[in-house]
Amino acid sequence: MSDETRPDWIGPRPNAAQIFAIMFVGVTGIMIAGLQPLLLGGLAQEGRLTAAELGQTATAELLTMGLTAALAGVLLRPARLKIIAIAALIALAVIDTLTPLARGEMVTLARAAAGVPSGVLIWVTISMIARSPTPERWSGAYLTVQTLAQFLLATFLTAFIVPRYGADGGFIALALFCLVNVAATLLLPAEFAPLARQESGGRLPNARGWAALAVSFLYIAFTIGVWVYAEPLSRQAGHGSAIAGQAVSLSLACQVVGGFAATALAGRINWLAALLVCALVNLALFAGFAALPGPAVFLALAGAFGFVWLFASPFLVPMTIEADPTRRAAVLMGGVQLVGGSFGPLFASFFVTDADARGALAFGAASLVLAMGIVLALHQTRARGAAVEAAS
Repeated sequence: MSDETRPDWIGPRPNAAQIFAIMFVGVTGIMIAGLQPLLLGGLAQEGRLTAAELGQTATAELLTMGLTAALAGVLLRPARLKIIAIAALIALAVIDTLTPLARGEMVTLARAAAGVPSGVLIWVTISMIARSPTPERWSGAYLTVQTLAQFLLATFLTAFIVPRYGADGGFIALALFCLVNVAATLLLPAEFAPLARQESGGRLPNARGWAALAVSFLYIAFTIGVWVYAEPLSRQAGHGSAIAGQAVSLSLACQVVGGFAATALAGRINWLAALLVCALVNLALFAGFAALPGPAVFLALAGAFGFVWLFASPFLVPMTIEADPTRRAAVLMGGVQLVGGSFGPLFASFFVTDADARGALAFGAASLVLAMGIVLALHQTRARGAAVEAAS
């Protein structure tokens, strides 16, 4: 049996050029998530956004991005992918180009609008991952590539664009990046094979699928909710101002390593064991951060947190597929995680004060324990002998 028709893929296996294009499109959609501190922070520094508006804008863009990616998984058929991707890229380029003309609340509206085409682009990549035989491997690859791309583009903008042209130059660069990537869409497959429907004929996940999506929501919510308070925790521990920046850089580097490790080990280690071990490590890291350690230990904890962050994330995919073998829940994961990421800092903010940021760690621990409880319940009650209802 050829690779093109082997049953472990749902539908034909994309060739190398198609996989490149699918990944490239998804990375373009998620690129702003890694550049928000640089570009939105730049607008705030220029007096075009208040501190409150900065947070509202970042949340609005991630929220519309996540909701669109999730809704696309329910409403859009995976056909005419080239046309859909080209339209999304052009729309995103136009909004990026118009953002420098906006001020205050208009920036928030513009970036919220940008989340819509971004979410569609992310949906294209998630759709391929959900149809692959080792979705945790492809998810790990996607997370690793997007992290590297965000790091490289952020470095380029910081070195050559923002110092000379400000945040406006960064948004124009993003618009040009979108237009250049239109060429990659020509390599996209025409369509993906349809996923199996529920017995009712619906396109939504079953109840177990929604429970699995709740795990993804909680996982990303606690991760972002804790990490956004890295600087206050460092300050509370009495560190110098440079330590928080070093912690972010080290964490980013370790995220890349964690993504590579997950990609290499995908299909070779049990997803449940991976998630449970990562949960225990995270709880230990929270305890370490709560102790307000010295700079060296704080940096080590930040690096370990970044590694576990990207190492564990891909293993949420096979967990979701076991819960909902139709893979309809898996297609919604990217959107749900973005929504969780947008709400995580808000939830964590209810547990912190100006004097003590350790409440974010308590929120993280509680969310993590709840998420793992759902994981164990789903695994223990999984349907015996359930077969994947997918097109052969």
